[in-house]
Amino acid sequence: MTAGGARTPSGRVRIVAGSKRGQRLKVPAASDVRPTSERVREAIFAALGPVEGLRVLDLFAGTGAMGLEALSRGARCCAFVESDRAVAAVLRVNIAGLGFESSSKVYVADYWTSVQRLAAGSEPFDLLFVDPPYRMLPEVEAKLEPLLPGLIGEDGAVVIEGPRSAGAGFSREPIFNRVYGDTRVIMISMRRNVQ
Repeated sequence: MTAGGARTPSGRVRIVAGSKRGQRLKVPAASDVRPTSERVREAIFAALGPVEGLRVLDLFAGTGAMGLEALSRGARCCAFVESDRAVAAVLRVNIAGLGFESSSKVYVADYWTSVQRLAAGSEPFDLLFVDPPYRMLPEVEAKLEPLLPGLIGEDGAVVIEGPRSAGAGFSREPIFNRVYGDTRVIMISMRRNVQ
């Protein structure tokens, strides 16, 4: 949810669907956080299908728009990772404003420290959102790939947002690969044999 791409102007971020449809999210003032647009979020969740009961991990969470959208649509819980303390404070306000405190956990740490800790946890996630600053995407993919089997369940999926020029997404064949403005959205499945 950081700078670059098909983003929503600050102050106009709303949940697209589900139990909190239409509710607004706060955007940190004077930051590089630019939440994924409603149009792109809608396309992502249409491609994902139902998310009821899923465990979600939102890396580079920013406002939390992706994870909160998943919770609004019935996800069981979401872990949000945000390294900027001021942005994380706004994220917590958004979580509380939607009433999702009991189903949310915020990690205020860099993504690498957080994913190593989370990958060692007892239960893998079902859905991972990866939306780093675009310049960081190659590094993030290279560091995350070895951890994916412990981080995401075998029926899980990863949604990557990157620049229009982004590659296929880790070393797996994407199940979804679309461009929206300057943003490319790539989804990969953790299943070994995806048709």
